Amino acid sequence: MAKTLELHFMNAAGKTAKVNIESPIEPVDQAALNNAMDEILTSNIFITNDGDLVSKKGARIIDRTVTEIEL
Repeated sequence: MAKTLELHFMNAAGKTAKVNIESPIEPVDQAALNNAMDEILTSNIFITNDGDLVSKKGARIIDRTVTEIEL
């Protein structure tokens, strides 16, 4: 089972931009996550094709199960 923490931000064009974090620590500390997202916005380290990230939209954990099939 593979899990990904997906952080959703709004960019300058009003579109959703995602930052993915593989194998997040669980359970997710909401206060730490909120602070980390604020730090991402403040530091302006990610730029999209449609401009800077301007606000937080949300976050979610994606849980995937992969089953290999032998040929």
